[in-house]
Amino acid sequence: MQMTPVIAVHVTAALLAVVTGPVALWARRGRIQHPRLHRAFGYAWVTLMLITAVSAIFIRDRELPNIAGYTPIHLLVPVTLVSLFGAFWFLARRNIRAHQLVMRNLYIGACLVAGAFTLLPQRFLGQLLWGSLGLA
Repeated sequence: MQMTPVIAVHVTAALLAVVTGPVALWARRGRIQHPRLHRAFGYAWVTLMLITAVSAIFIRDRELPNIAGYTPIHLLVPVTLVSLFGAFWFLARRNIRAHQLVMRNLYIGACLVAGAFTLLPQRFLGQLLWGSLGLA
């Protein structure tokens, strides 16, 4: 697999989401809260997650175990879209606790856990990273 425009968009949005997410989560924690910062970084994070999820639909890998080029990590696309919808649904119904839970779990699952899986040696980013370090 090689770097294509779709992969570049996907990787850029995903990396920015990994960085943006903690700011959005932090801005509503503790005694001193920052609602404007939370809202700004929250909307930015949601936008980045939408870009990441939608762009993933157009990335296919026929080398790993797949169905029509879609690998198991592609299951995160509908999970992400449904989770984002659910988080805003909870927010509209003023269920803040459920909103927090969905957003935190989505950050952990889609950004951190999925991000870790992309660094496996047989994945494209893993090959770039480990190859550049001389470990692959």
